[in-house]
Amino acid sequence: MRPLSDRTANFTDSIIRRMTRISNRFGAINLSQGFPDFDPPREITDRLAEIAPKGPHQYAITWGAQNFREALASKQRRWTGLDIDADKNIVVTCGSTEAMMASMMTIVNPGDKVAIFSPFYENYTADTILSGAEPIYIPLVPPTFSFNANLIEDAFRNGAKALVLCNPSNPCGKVFTRKELDVIADIVIRYDGYVITDEVYEHIVYAPHNHVYISTLPGMWERTVSCSSLSKTYSITGWRLGYVIAPENIIERVKKVHDFLTVGAAAPLMEAATVGLCFPDSYYDGLQAHYAHMKSLFCDGLRQFGLTFTESQGAYYVMLDVSKYGVTDDLHFCEWLAEHVGVGAVPGSCFFREDVHNLIRFHFAKRDETLLEALDRLSSLDSKAKQYNKL
Repeated sequence: MRPLSDRTANFTDSIIRRMTRISNRFGAINLSQGFPDFDPPREITDRLAEIAPKGPHQYAITWGAQNFREALASKQRRWTGLDIDADKNIVVTCGSTEAMMASMMTIVNPGDKVAIFSPFYENYTADTILSGAEPIYIPLVPPTFSFNANLIEDAFRNGAKALVLCNPSNPCGKVFTRKELDVIADIVIRYDGYVITDEVYEHIVYAPHNHVYISTLPGMWERTVSCSSLSKTYSITGWRLGYVIAPENIIERVKKVHDFLTVGAAAPLMEAATVGLCFPDSYYDGLQAHYAHMKSLFCDGLRQFGLTFTESQGAYYVMLDVSKYGVTDDLHFCEWLAEHVGVGAVPGSCFFREDVHNLIRFHFAKRDETLLEALDRLSSLDSKAKQYNKL
């Protein structure tokens, strides 16, 4: 038979989702795949119960139900200060995963190059390759995950058409400062490039850090494609409601790509989630306080065990340094951790282009009792790791 696609020949399954399956197999507490074990806001689920018998149950407008887009436009105008039009500037997608894919296919041609910060969420490379483009990696250097601006300029000088910016960053929890974003914007404008953002953690930021939307910087609205979702903000990761916000000329193209990728997001879920988009600012204050509490609980526990980890500025991840255990294969270590310690994590190597095997990622979007149980299990890590070293 004729060979299958060269483009996908080297793809693996998602390591993050694989670690969920491994956690489930061993009954481990799943701190690998980043979803909460607490309920969404009651107002949203009550609204879903109301509409379940009566609908809507049929297709919404392909690029998103009108009332959902209007509520989203109002919310994002409030947070960004941009004049976002529900009809001209928004496409609702099946999660931010599709938002990123549709944006990538809108911006790049086969043979183009895309700059990606490393570490990165694993989909970015796949999106680039599926679009026929070539990724160029720019290191974010631990432990502060700073970058060298000259390397960004080198990427654009060598043909990059766009840069992917995850802010706040998964997996390292970095929140890019206004000064750093100004540097990025200056380079992108000088080389007539684009920025494709992933801002799903836009409302999960820890003081004194602040999230700045790069689309709000001078000269950047017309060259920024902003992707996000409701998954993290409203604890509804399984609803798969994402969106793209961009200038009208870009959105018109995203609409067409989206139409042929997935047709449209789920109509009843958009109807229910519209309630959340209308929440007052106090909801987001409470969200940040809740995550700050979970971060403090989990990180304080890790600190008491003498473990070394990165202090996240945003999102809900920590990168734990396991080099003291002699780890050379972090995937094997995470499999061992799930089986013998009972806690699921993600090997850091799946996020880095560089040769990094001493970091693993935990997330802390869990109830107090879940985190306390995970910490109780991790308290035995030092003693059990002696057995790991004998394998």
